[in-house]
Amino acid sequence: MCWTVTRITVGTGENMQDPVRTAAERIRRLEIQGARNVAIAAIEALEVLARQSRAKTKREFLRELSKAKETLSLSRETEPLMRNAVRLILNCVRKSEEEKVRNLAKTVSAVSHQFLAELEESKERIAEIGAKRIRNNSVILTHCHSSTVTCMLKKAKQNGIDFQVICTETRPVFQGRVTAKEMLDAGIKTMFIVDSATRFFMNQVDLAIVGADAITSEGNVINKIGTGAVALVADEARTPFYVVSELLKFDPATMYGDYEKIEERSASEVWKNAPTGLVIRNPAFDVTRRDFIHGIICEEGIISPHSIAEVIQRKYPWVFE
Repeated sequence: MCWTVTRITVGTGENMQDPVRTAAERIRRLEIQGARNVAIAAIEALEVLARQSRAKTKREFLRELSKAKETLSLSRETEPLMRNAVRLILNCVRKSEEEKVRNLAKTVSAVSHQFLAELEESKERIAEIGAKRIRNNSVILTHCHSSTVTCMLKKAKQNGIDFQVICTETRPVFQGRVTAKEMLDAGIKTMFIVDSATRFFMNQVDLAIVGADAITSEGNVINKIGTGAVALVADEARTPFYVVSELLKFDPATMYGDYEKIEERSASEVWKNAPTGLVIRNPAFDVTRRDFIHGIICEEGIISPHSIAEVIQRKYPWVFE
């Protein structure tokens, strides 16, 4: 079931010849990082494509959008938030009673704007809920970079809570540096450590908080490589481990037997000019089992990972269409 669509006037004049391919390449090269930013880039590319479309019929227009969906999906395997956003747009166009391509393009724009507005609202809601779990003088450890996590931590700071954040460097691309800089800019006391020092510091940590790139039907979480190790170390130290995520990072394909694909990236990220013959593996993500997750902090509250499919069915039933 689609959200109510209202027409929104959007500016014209884009110069990109192929906005979808341009966005896909930027996503693939990691010029756009973070599940939320990837989804936003994909939505904006679809919106530009719709405005520039030369399709004569609804069928041709849908064919263009379907091709764009495939191109965007191939740009990054582990991005259900992006795929869910694109799925919603295509479903609403298919169900629309409009036949004129010009009006269908307005539908794409309206659905896109509404999706982005609700995505921003969910981020603020998650920040409000999660910030309540942070106490004065507590130490928070986080891995990689998540705009939803940093929003939550900034909200706690705005609420007057005094706390410290420990950021892992998050090899091999060092996304932890982005988190550390954001924390310092927000006036939050911050410590930066190498990934392998996580166990050394975990006994000093009150909460371990990470983002998510995908959530499976079983409640397992796929996030930046090393997240599973952080969860194991937190479990050993009896430190609560929370995942902060929008519910739309749920991958409905896992309901029907598919595994969430783990993207493997170039060996050059790990070692440029490595010795000839050396085998280098560079998986971008790993799986954290639900048994190690105290709760998923989402727009519906703090929920058990075991109940994720039920909550999605209630909140976003169109995901399963």
